[in-house]
Amino acid sequence: MGKILRFFASLVAGTLILTACNGTGIISTSEKVKQGFGLGMLAKEEGLKIAILSSPSGVDDGNFNQDIYEGIEAFIAKHPDSVVTPIRELTGEADAAIETLSDVAGEYDVLVCCGFQFSGLVSIAKDYPNKKFILVDGHPVDEHGNEVVCDNVYAMEFKEQESGFLAGISAALETRTKKVAVVTGKPFPSNVNYQLGFEAGVNYANTRYHYNVECVAIKSYAGVDVRGVNVGGNYIGSFSDKDKGSAITKELLAKGCDIIFAAAGDAGMGVFETIKEDVNTKRLKVIGCDTDQYDYGKNGNNNIVLTSAIKKMNMNVEKQLVNILEGTFKGENALLGADTDSTGCVKEKERSYLQGYTLYKINEAYNLIKIGEIVPPSNFNEMTPEAFIGLRRATRQNR
Repeated sequence: MGKILRFFASLVAGTLILTACNGTGIISTSEKVKQGFGLGMLAKEEGLKIAILSSPSGVDDGNFNQDIYEGIEAFIAKHPDSVVTPIRELTGEADAAIETLSDVAGEYDVLVCCGFQFSGLVSIAKDYPNKKFILVDGHPVDEHGNEVVCDNVYAMEFKEQESGFLAGISAALETRTKKVAVVTGKPFPSNVNYQLGFEAGVNYANTRYHYNVECVAIKSYAGVDVRGVNVGGNYIGSFSDKDKGSAITKELLAKGCDIIFAAAGDAGMGVFETIKEDVNTKRLKVIGCDTDQYDYGKNGNNNIVLTSAIKKMNMNVEKQLVNILEGTFKGENALLGADTDSTGCVKEKERSYLQGYTLYKINEAYNLIKIGEIVPPSNFNEMTPEAFIGLRRATRQNR
């Protein structure tokens, strides 16, 4: 892992780094904003004074940041002596994110950092050993890009490829045109994980259930990951360019795709909006990302969201806040997946359109992921959608 994380060093130095699926919602216009959200002005001595740092969208983005914030809200609902202050850094650049964190670290008991752009927090964590840090979607790295473990930092990354795998199976089993696609923002590891997992899920469904579904990728939108490797896919090149997200979606629809997995942050809203406006909207579907995006799919009496690939950030953030309050907190670099019920997809009937046979098959696959009989490919595990643990098993079952 140390070798892999060296690829991130240049990113931590100042690139715009967002998570796979931020939604919309700008809540302030100042460069750095601290705003209380009515959860109490002063923390009592026995409560926790919490800050949630996000960039560039705020905690009401309807997606990544909001899901983390809801984990904090859930904690405060049970422990009302604690309070939270959202702090938003507008650029999304790593150096600005770390500067903002440094400015406020001394004011809070707990600092919840939303996104990989905060991975360079090591020196700050060392400067404030009595403060607790929760880092979501990244692991701490030193100035050389090497991963380190800090006693006062719980850092969580997720196996997005597992959720993407279930999304791919869902798309393959539900498509009518036999053509599906994934649209992503930038080829950062979490996005590549979603892409490879989705493509592997489609391939697994084709192999296991004798389907013949094509995962459409337009060469001009292929992504190059942090290693400099061409990973294919359909990359917008931004997490905020809705217009380009819309343009790519129109090309994919013209090629016959009827289900598109949107893992592109705010730019993914371009996928949603384009499908809502298409004359064939009633037969088209989107798969949401990171959190349950069903509400964003409402389109008159119709809903365009088939399901959503999720990672349970709120649950894991709340758990760590409880550990801090109870004195059982431990610094760790965690990689969370199906084995801790931290990945998956939305299956509830009132929040998805998955048919019974699809639900049965994704549940079967999820259980195999849990016990390691299926291991979807990810950005760094050296497997591919055409060759991963579990595909050979599917081939044997079809003999």
